[in-house]
Amino acid sequence: MSSSLSDPLLIIIAAVFLLAGFVKGTIGMGLPTVAMGLLATRMTPAHALAIVIVPAIVTNIWQTFVGPYLRDIVRRLWPLLIGTVLGVWAGGGLLIGPYARYGTIVLGILLVIYAIIGLSKVRFSVPRRNETWIGGIVGVITGVISAATGVQVIPSMPFMQAIGMEKDELIQALGVFFTTATVAQAYNLTGAGLLNTSTLIPGTIGMIAAFVGMYVGQLVRSRMDADTFRRWFLIAMLLLGIYLAGEMVVRIHG
Repeated sequence: MSSSLSDPLLIIIAAVFLLAGFVKGTIGMGLPTVAMGLLATRMTPAHALAIVIVPAIVTNIWQTFVGPYLRDIVRRLWPLLIGTVLGVWAGGGLLIGPYARYGTIVLGILLVIYAIIGLSKVRFSVPRRNETWIGGIVGVITGVISAATGVQVIPSMPFMQAIGMEKDELIQALGVFFTTATVAQAYNLTGAGLLNTSTLIPGTIGMIAAFVGMYVGQLVRSRMDADTFRRWFLIAMLLLGIYLAGEMVVRIHG
């Protein structure tokens, strides 16, 4: 996949990452989800992930080390982290295999599920004594889903909310988790030949736009109701998921 600086696709990529970074800066998450969902309307999930992966890793590393909870997070989430890595590696090839075209449908369905869970405000609870084994299972499932779609929010996000982390600790935990998952994805993409010099320019543009968006989002976060923004964000993800899944179903069977 090659692009020149004059390519209109690069303008779209910059706009997508500006929005995705804004969302992440405002609510602490959502960059890969927004970027993958929007880019998947213009390219395959595999190519979208190859562009998203480096900006996602860099922004998540930044989020990982902003806060004092890193040691406690690793101690509580290590089964989730290891399970996710194993799941991602086990699912290697799903983005480019014979069933790759169904990845967009799965991505759309996951966005719908993610939005419905968020909008319904359903809250799960996992007892501390069960965190280890449940975390490992959730990690493997999340990893396989991530390998197929590039999105890591299901079922990892409900699990991390269910174990009762404080708000600031959860924000940092998301950085730790998404860094781990995206690094594992980068390994898969490199092995598949998708992460190469052709993604350098769009990835760099995406990363710069993402940091600009994050900065603006952090400024806005201090001035607006985060819950209201999150609700509209979830509604947008719901509509985007329906569009992605529906369009690909029509394309396959049309």
